[in-house]
Amino acid sequence: MQRGWAWLKEGALLWRRNPALLTFLAFGYLLILLVISLFPLIGQPIASLLMPVISLGVLNGCRAVDTGRKVGPEVLLSGFKSNVPALVTIGGIYLVATLLVLLLTSLADGGALLAMMSGPVSEEAAADPALTVGLLTALALSTPVLMAYWFAPVLAGWWGLSAPKALFFSYYACLRNWRPFLAYAVGLMLFGAFLPALVIGVAGLVSPMLATLLSLPLPLILIPILFASFYVNAREIFGLPEGVADAK
Repeated sequence: MQRGWAWLKEGALLWRRNPALLTFLAFGYLLILLVISLFPLIGQPIASLLMPVISLGVLNGCRAVDTGRKVGPEVLLSGFKSNVPALVTIGGIYLVATLLVLLLTSLADGGALLAMMSGPVSEEAAADPALTVGLLTALALSTPVLMAYWFAPVLAGWWGLSAPKALFFSYYACLRNWRPFLAYAVGLMLFGAFLPALVIGVAGLVSPMLATLLSLPLPLILIPILFASFYVNAREIFGLPEGVADAK
């Protein structure tokens, strides 16, 4: 389980080696998907299909920093050079699985969770036991979906696996390493949510202006470190492939 905690630490160390590039890649990934999803009707499905392709670009950037190669911002689009059909298929399967999870969750809670995701929720709705049922159902159903997706872009992009094989081996790797992943999840909640909220809350007691100033740079640090930690756990579990062209 200690390795799960170490993934976050090593992600932070990797980010420190080139904070400008990794910060650009992390927020560039989010911005590209956000802009694509703004297009009516087709935006969200297209963003889901391209998500593995763009995320592979971020991981290629992390790999370049880790191996000491110099790359520029263009590495963000390097995923378009690696097994794109499989990557897009992975995105499509992930989209269908996510919609299926939402459908099954709605059947279990009467649509309470979906209503919460769609807009503001009243205090009465928030206290509805059906919402708790929906949250627990969504967590139970979405966990195996996330496990299957977690390493799939890396397996398809770096090892050239087909989408079904990439999803299967990703799920198996997460299942086999559930202990470090459990520690990793706890670490994400602690260092990515609880501690920043605590620091900002304490700073707000001293000065609201100080709390505002602290809330601005924290995401610029935490989000790239999170992406770097994704690369670290992929590198540790699967290693780095030989004979696969690095992003240039």
